[in-house]
Amino acid sequence: MPNFDGVVFDVDGTILRGTTPIPGAAETVRAVRESGARVAFVTNNPTRTPASYVEKLADAGVPAAAEEVVTSGSATAAFLASEHAGDAAFVVGERGLHEQVADAGLRVVSEPPAADGVVASIDREFTYDRLAGALRAFERGVDWFVGTDPDRTIPTDEGLVPGSGAVVESVAAVAERRPDAVLGKPHPFTRDLVFDRLGCDPADALVVGDRLDTDVAFGERAGATTVLVETGVATRADAAASDVTPDHVFAAVTGVRDLL
Repeated sequence: MPNFDGVVFDVDGTILRGTTPIPGAAETVRAVRESGARVAFVTNNPTRTPASYVEKLADAGVPAAAEEVVTSGSATAAFLASEHAGDAAFVVGERGLHEQVADAGLRVVSEPPAADGVVASIDREFTYDRLAGALRAFERGVDWFVGTDPDRTIPTDEGLVPGSGAVVESVAAVAERRPDAVLGKPHPFTRDLVFDRLGCDPADALVVGDRLDTDVAFGERAGATTVLVETGVATRADAAASDVTPDHVFAAVTGVRDLL
C-alpha cells in the first residue's frame, strides 16, 4: 500500500523552471506512480490548456494524461461554466484563456460595454489600453469579476516574471472593486475539482509546490500533507517566518521519494 493515495504536483518551480526540467523531477514522478499513488499536476498558469501542458511535461520526460492536469485557466473555465454560462466576458488575458472561456459557454467580447463580467489574468501583452478597456466595462456596470489565480510572480529560466496576480490587482485597483473569486490554488473550487479528479480524500494526499501562499496553502486548507520545495519562489527561511507551515521542506522535488 502506498503511504499516499494521491500526490498533487505543482509544475512551474517544482517540475520545471521555465522550459528547463528540474533535475530528478521526472524520476520522482515515476517513483510516485510506481508506489501506487495517483498523480495530478496543478498549476496556476492559465496560458496553456491541460492538453498543452501534457506536451510541455512530455518534453521534460514526464508522461501525463490531460485528465491529470488542472490549470488555473481550466479551473476558471469550469467555474464560469457552472456560474455564468451564456454571459458575455471581457477577458484581460492571453489567447489560450480566451479560448478556454469561450469553450466554457461564454461569449468573449472585445467591446467592454457589452460585457456581463470581467476575467483578469496574466497577459504578456498587457497594455494601458487593455486596462482602460476593463475600466470601461466596470463603469458600464458588470455583474461579476473573476481572476484566474493570485500568483503575482512566476519562476522562469531568467528569474521571476509578473504573473496573473499582478494583472488582477491592477484591474481591481482601477475598478475599486475586489474580485468575486480568484480561482487556481488555493481557491476551494479548485481544491474540490482537483481532489474529485484525483479520486482520493485530501487527508490521504501529498501536495508539493514551491509557493507558500498558493501551493502549501492549497494543501494545508484541504487537510493534506504538504511539501515546500526550494526550486522556485519560497525558501525554508520564508516558511519559518510564515503563518502557512509546510509539513516538509526539501531542496528539490527529489526529496518526495523519502516520503513514499
